[in-house]
Amino acid sequence: MTDRIVSAGPNEGDHSEVNLRPRTIEEYIGQERVVENLQIAVKAARMRKESLDHLLLHGPPGLGKTTLASIVASEMGVNIKISSGPAIERASDLVSILMGLRDGDIFFIDEFHRMPRVVQEVLYPAMEDFALDVVTGRGPGARSVRVPLPRFTIIAATTRVALITAPLRDRFGVVYRLDFYKANEVDQILRRSAGILSLDFEDQAIQLIAGRSRGTPRIANRLLRRVRDYADVISDGNLTKTVAEEALSKLGVDGLGLDEIDQMLLDGLVQKFSGGPVGLETLAASIGEEADTVMDVYEPYLLQLGFIQRTPRGRLATRLAYEHLNEPYPEHLEAHQIKVQGDQLAFNENDN
Repeated sequence: MTDRIVSAGPNEGDHSEVNLRPRTIEEYIGQERVVENLQIAVKAARMRKESLDHLLLHGPPGLGKTTLASIVASEMGVNIKISSGPAIERASDLVSILMGLRDGDIFFIDEFHRMPRVVQEVLYPAMEDFALDVVTGRGPGARSVRVPLPRFTIIAATTRVALITAPLRDRFGVVYRLDFYKANEVDQILRRSAGILSLDFEDQAIQLIAGRSRGTPRIANRLLRRVRDYADVISDGNLTKTVAEEALSKLGVDGLGLDEIDQMLLDGLVQKFSGGPVGLETLAASIGEEADTVMDVYEPYLLQLGFIQRTPRGRLATRLAYEHLNEPYPEHLEAHQIKVQGDQLAFNENDN
């Protein structure tokens, strides 16, 4: 479902977003702890004339992992080779890429968790010893030859770090998690993007878009471009709060950044299943979606808002969800919520 306007993943219309991405570390907004640590690591590596340690960036999509990798390469003054886990299907593909790297180069791998296991195993000696173990010959005459590699840096990005094997994670010298952006940070990003797009705007219009961007720069820039289209046609390019409200309403994005599919999921949980608890498979079938799509695409933001809760018995609508839908909170959910909290408390006490 990457074609949704509020999808954090990339879609076909995001090619123009490249022009909005920051190119230097000073232009990068948000993720202060990560940026500060990267600045120190880059300066230290340049002072020692060494390559950076291998870097693993993880977190939800659309938060700037690819942008950070490009910035690090620019700050180091080295070349960057970009690929993705699904694109590297065979070990020979990875070997060809690694053999083509030069000293200090950065190899950025997006969707790192989707790289086949047999390919991941090639990375073990490459990352740790900067060498490749190549088997020559067949049968009794086969022998292993170690081929040296230049000292390069792998920057890997993933949205599901738990799917990366522990031996491979341990080979990254630095691991950072990128978190959702605060409203004021998204506001700054939108103002910078509006300046690049030469867009006349009211402060309230930018704040309105920022509040519906789910704390994700990719979504914020996408909404800004769509609202700009509306402003160009309706108000001669003048982006006012009224124009922004009308545009976002036509796009089906409400005040919290929920779209029609999010609303359908909440309505189904509340109306069809009386707020739950209901199993994931049943809930997904009720809106005509796959269970994995509901869990990986729709649920994360609803969980972040506190609208749904995952319990051992299934998905449960919270009081906040009922308030958002202007529905009375039923008594049976109140009792179930108390029971769930009691079970969790007992579990924590036993665990301690």
